[in-house]
Amino acid sequence: MEYVRLLVDAGSHERRFCPVHVDIEPPGGHEGLTASLVEDETETVVPSQLETLRDGTLRIHWIIKSIEKGKQKRYTIRFEDKPDETSDSSSLVEVKEEPDGSIGIYPGGMLFTRYHYKRDFVRPFLHPVLGLGGRSVTRNYPMVPDVPDETKDHPHHRSVWTAHGDVNGVDDWSEFPECGKIVHREFKRLMSGPVYGGFIALNNWVSNDGVKVVEEERRVKVYNTPDYARIMDVEVIFKATEGDVTFGDTKEGGILSVRVASSMDVVRGGRIENSYGAINEEEAWGRRAQWCDYSGPVKGLWVGLAIFDHPKNLRHPTYWHARNYGLMTANPFGISYFTGGPKKIGDYRLEAGGTLHFRYRLFIHKGNVEEGGVREAYHNYVNPPRVTVKGS
Repeated sequence: MEYVRLLVDAGSHERRFCPVHVDIEPPGGHEGLTASLVEDETETVVPSQLETLRDGTLRIHWIIKSIEKGKQKRYTIRFEDKPDETSDSSSLVEVKEEPDGSIGIYPGGMLFTRYHYKRDFVRPFLHPVLGLGGRSVTRNYPMVPDVPDETKDHPHHRSVWTAHGDVNGVDDWSEFPECGKIVHREFKRLMSGPVYGGFIALNNWVSNDGVKVVEEERRVKVYNTPDYARIMDVEVIFKATEGDVTFGDTKEGGILSVRVASSMDVVRGGRIENSYGAINEEEAWGRRAQWCDYSGPVKGLWVGLAIFDHPKNLRHPTYWHARNYGLMTANPFGISYFTGGPKKIGDYRLEAGGTLHFRYRLFIHKGNVEEGGVREAYHNYVNPPRVTVKGS
């Protein structure tokens, strides 16, 4: 049996339900081997997941449930020639085809969300999105049109989605007859495992008459955390396969967009808060921030949903199209609308053959920003614990 020792340093922040990974050189003849991760102090096996990178390097993923700031944990990776015994779906994030043709994601056997991608939709979206106790943190309309007390405005606001209102002049935000479409091509990969599950999908953004404008790869990864601290990473990678692409300066867009449950709307008693302490639309709309959070009551409990903007994203910290009526989007392009500057100041031109990569984390939590630990969860995302390979 071969093994590798690891040292994890929490650094300056307390860590709770923190996804981590480390890259290691594979042992000789590693094909067919399985890896188990053991926490040295307790000698317990920690659920882990192996990924083989393009260069052959092995990446091992796991989730740190708890480590205090300034503390360290030691682990041992053991490579063994035996089958992986983690097969119980209740311990996995399971991804599977649903009867309605969507892709369902089930952490610990509980539905978290479904990805709807069929061609009769104008663009793909995630719905429902469930938090604490199965409470939906996003609006059901228009997918489920008759839910009592839900608002019925903006039918193109479909729970969690990606869209933009000006892509080479094509409207990929609204659902008017003349709008463009985001057409699903194929799934490159569906992933289930003890640490995360998800998918990689290829989409074409096309004009109203079906002409391809830009290609998109969408990566969605849901981690195996409790329902009061759900974590979903979303990557959107644009590829200019058909020539230059200009993402136009408009507020009508969001590379990651959310329409929260109607009971959470600020106009019904909910709350918007961003990383700089701005509260509600009056202070947060059109402002730049590292993250933005929307929280409010759902079925008797206060719950929240935050979007984290990654430091590598274009124009980080991003601008936020955040409305008291329930909309929250990360929009790096609508600068003239947000600042009152010259028209087209927010245009971004992606040259032919180029790529534009966006990374976000969706964090669903109990309580408000303080109770849900939103600031700490953001640091887990952008300043993860340092993992050092100590050798065998």
